[in-house]
Amino acid sequence: MIPLNSSNLMGYDYEPETRMLKITFMSGRTYIYEDVPQDVVDGLASAISPGRYFNASIKDTYSGG
Repeated sequence: MIPLNSSNLMGYDYEPETRMLKITFMSGRTYIYEDVPQDVVDGLASAISPGRYFNASIKDTYSGG
């Protein structure tokens, strides 16, 4: 897992071959999002606020959760 500097998100794992993004929350819950492009994952990794980026760009945009 790649850690994130966030009060809500612990970290993520990404599989570029399948475009599957797994996000683990501080609560310990993990959600899987499908068909997420690499540039979106790069945005999450470099976001000043990963939680805000997740809410704006991933949460309701990609299937899964």
